Amino acid sequence: MENVLKQYFSKKFGYIDFDASSADDIAYETYNAYIKVLFLEAGASIVVDFKEYHLQQDALFFVNAGQWYKCAGNGALLYYNRDFYCIQIHDKEVACDGLLYNNVYDIPVVYLDQTASMQMRHILQEIKAEAVSEESNTEEMIRIFLKQLIIRSTRMWKKTHELSENSATQEVEFIRKFSQLVETHYVQHHNVAEYATLLNITPKALSKKISKHSTKSPNDIIKDRIILEAKRLLIHTDLSVKEIGYKLGYEDPAYFVRLFTNQTDTSPLLFRKKYAEGEKVQ
Repeated sequence: MENVLKQYFSKKFGYIDFDASSADDIAYETYNAYIKVLFLEAGASIVVDFKEYHLQQDALFFVNAGQWYKCAGNGALLYYNRDFYCIQIHDKEVACDGLLYNNVYDIPVVYLDQTASMQMRHILQEIKAEAVSEESNTEEMIRIFLKQLIIRSTRMWKKTHELSENSATQEVEFIRKFSQLVETHYVQHHNVAEYATLLNITPKALSKKISKHSTKSPNDIIKDRIILEAKRLLIHTDLSVKEIGYKLGYEDPAYFVRLFTNQTDTSPLLFRKKYAEGEKVQ
């Protein structure tokens, strides 16, 4: 496994090629703080926040800081901090908080056909060449290729989810904004009305907009994000269930336990126990 890390003052960017024997070395714990792009070849598998993918074709996964993941197979990892790539441009979809990292589908993957895979492999090779180069302006060249990768991936993601028409631009931006608000405020705000207020629309209008592009309601999306964080804390910390409830904004531990149980069909303690015993949990 080759790990190339470039640092430009506070800006960090890294590139890793890995195979089945070294996939465990790109562990969540090591790269948790970074924004990540994972290229995985057909035949590989990955778990992202308890959802498992077995790939029949090459794919790109966009994993945000704090998201848990584990993969097996051949591929490449790009990782970078927000200082390296957090552009403020007119097309917010491809910024560091862009559509690939914030969408109501909670789908972080772009599947690649043969043509798209060849294009992405070429971009990855260009990025790797710049990462190992000692030439001047490597930082900007890496950023240019990374932007190309994200733009191409965003186009494919939108096409897959029937959001590629220009007329859908406002809807796409609304989806991204709602997803960002949930990500930012899920501890403080637990109901749809609070998010509708932040968006200056009615709860009914919010539900109508989201239902156009998601099988989940806004309430489902909010609760899913809360439960996802609860699962992460149950598995990756030693906090008690009561402490986790408080951390997620619930003063009543019993209410938090009921919420978790209703959403997952298992209690928080049983979820933690099953994971510790090696059972598959979702």
